[in-house]
Order: sequence, then structure tokens, then C-alpha cells
Amino acid sequence: MFDYTAPADLLKDRVILITGAGDGIGRACALSCAAHGATVVLVGRTPSKLEAVYDEIEAAGHPQPALCPLNLETALEKDYEDLADQLFDTFGKLDGLVHNAAELGPRTLMDTVRADAWLKVMQVNVNAPFLLTKTMMPLLRAAPDASVVLLSSSVGRKGRAYWGPYAVSKFAVEGLMQTLADEQDGTSEIRVNTLNPGATRTKMRSKAYPNEPAENNPEPSAIMPAFLYLLGPDSRDTNGQALDAQ
Repeated sequence: MFDYTAPADLLKDRVILITGAGDGIGRACALSCAAHGATVVLVGRTPSKLEAVYDEIEAAGHPQPALCPLNLETALEKDYEDLADQLFDTFGKLDGLVHNAAELGPRTLMDTVRADAWLKVMQVNVNAPFLLTKTMMPLLRAAPDASVVLLSSSVGRKGRAYWGPYAVSKFAVEGLMQTLADEQDGTSEIRVNTLNPGATRTKMRSKAYPNEPAENNPEPSAIMPAFLYLLGPDSRDTNGQALDAQ
């Protein structure tokens, strides 16, 4: 596991937006960030799941989160701009942006992937992170040291058969990270990195590997040290890196 022990107040006074915050790794990230002092912006497509995470954070006595339902598959640029305006009016800055939401898509040969399935994966996994990052840039620049974390995958660093659009989308995520990181290097206090969570006990993992015993993989909470490191000030000099949580 990623070797990092986060101080209890690591994220105090920080505002961190997490996509796919209603479930799995996104939910664990929201709970962990809130527990370390962050005000978390919960973004996802299922309001009931976001509300459950919101209630859990409130019940624990952590900073009150913000609830922002958004379907990344159908969201248009104006929806992202409206969200940015809302966050600017409320917080005036954004210290962290975690692109966690993803679409697995079909696990099959490339020549049998339907065009609509391909486009859906690219919309959620590539277009949405691009548009969200683009619209959040003024808010990220307003923070003293902002961190953008894009979730990647081992198949986004070396392509594998039957991973089709998902693998290609994660290669695009790595390219987006490298380009953004190079642009920000020396021109702003924003750092941009990718994080491969590795095999984790999530619904997406079970869908991708239906025959794998889920108990063999760690819970999402176990990989949070890597997220906390990247979102806190200790990673100020870490930019343009493809990191592994395990």
C-alpha cells in the first residue's frame, strides 16, 4: 500500500470536489477527506447515494459537504459552467478535484464494440474530466496549492485485449494529465497527477472480474493514504506523475 500517514487536520479549510462520490472509491474518498477537515463537494448522478454520504459526513461532525447531482454522461458545457459559478459564489476557490467517476463499458473485442457504447465511455471517462477541469480552472487558480487527481488504470498504461474503450479512455486520461501538468508547471500552483487504485473491492471491479473472489481485494478505504497525500500540501512538488495506490 501507499506509505503515507496523514495528519488529522491535513485538509482543514480545503474544498475538494469528487465525482462519483456516491459509491465505491468516490464515497471512501469523500468520507476520508471530510474526516481530515475538508469541505467536500459531492458530485454524482444518483441523488439518493449522494444524500447518504452527505448524512454520514454530517453525522460524524465533519465540515458540512455540498451536494451537486450531475450526470456526466448527459452534462453539457453549460452544466459545468453553472456548477463552477455555484462553487465560486459559495467557496471562492477549489483546492482539490478528484476525477473518480468512470464507465467500464463492454469487455469485448474491439471489432464488436458498438459505436454508442464507445461514445458513452469516452463521454464519461474523457470528455467529462476535460470539461470539468476546464471550467474549474479559475477556482483552482484561486487556491494556494490546488491538486487535480485523475483516476487511471493499469490498462491505461499498457493496453490489454478485451478492455477496449475503457483502456483507450484511460490512455486519454494519462495524456490529459501529462498535458495539463506540463502547462501548469511553473505557471501556476496547480499540480495534476494520475492515480491507479489497483484491484479494489468495488462494484466496477466485480463487473469486470465476475469470477474473482471480492474478499481478495482491499476495501476502498484501505487505499485512501494515496488520495490524502495527493490532495494535501505534502504533495506540492508532485506534478505530472502516474502513481499507484497499491
